[in-house]
Amino acid sequence: MDINEHLIEVADPPSKPRHFVFVLMQNFTMLCFSAAVESLRIANRMSGRELYTWSLMGDGGDPVACSAGIEFVVSSDLIETNRDDTLMLCGGIEIQNSTSKRVLSWLRREARRGPVIGGLCTAGYTMARAGLLDGKKATIHWENQDSFAEEFDEVELTKSVFVVDGNRITTAGGTSSIDLMLKLIAQDHGEELANAVADQLIYSSIRTDQDTQRLSIPTRIGVRHPKLSMVIQNMEQNIEEPISPSILAKEVGMSTRQLERLFRRYLNRSPKRYYMELRLQKARNLLMQTDMSVINVALACGFASPSHFSKCYRAHYDTTPYRERGAQASRSN
Repeated sequence: MDINEHLIEVADPPSKPRHFVFVLMQNFTMLCFSAAVESLRIANRMSGRELYTWSLMGDGGDPVACSAGIEFVVSSDLIETNRDDTLMLCGGIEIQNSTSKRVLSWLRREARRGPVIGGLCTAGYTMARAGLLDGKKATIHWENQDSFAEEFDEVELTKSVFVVDGNRITTAGGTSSIDLMLKLIAQDHGEELANAVADQLIYSSIRTDQDTQRLSIPTRIGVRHPKLSMVIQNMEQNIEEPISPSILAKEVGMSTRQLERLFRRYLNRSPKRYYMELRLQKARNLLMQTDMSVINVALACGFASPSHFSKCYRAHYDTTPYRERGAQASRSN
């Protein structure tokens, strides 16, 4: 294909390209980073102009390994950037470990000069730790939502694919980097160019900040039953203070026995068991991702006593909450 035949005319081209500084954090998610950079590269290609440039930074200036184990050479250590630069922190697994005091100090110093600062995947955690999201709307990967909400109550956490709130940007991870970049490209240079970039990426379902990141409940559980979905949604929204099966059933116009049969038929477990698994899954996320005490984790997940919590946790995960926390600590060292 001769790309010159399909160049997109950009109205009022900028005098200089918009520069992105990607800050790679240890164990960052390669997909989020590469999706963002590729979107910018293709925008340049489809316009026939250098609309965007980018550089890589890393704490210490040494090569940074992504979560897949591949190392990336960065251009520099954490140095002062230009005010017009757009800073994008690239997070991934074990984001707490890569959120060092040095990174936080640099980030706060840069933020005082007023640039646009974004966090891809879990890097919203780093931004929140630096105080950059106080009073702002934000999002983060669904796996980190519980721990984030417990730690940063001054941030208005959403389940959106991405959030742009003033000069602060957060994304949920995965392909949400594409959705964000398409929005920025459209704002900078028009919808036609953004759509051309999406076509090049074979990206046919462009999401906005109004779209949520997780699959619908019917898709996740593989069952399309309205009442079952309503009950599960009610469970997910009431982890700290669990609702009894009888009330759950009544709220969807069923008897407790009918609800039992519904769960047995479609999910091969009782409503009580399913609810317990949801609570224990949240508890494990909090143990792995926060410094909350075991008793506070227990209370946040609807357990009245640490002993009952420990008993249920061990029955499901074959280890105690205390050992889980200890194992996580040893992996981080």
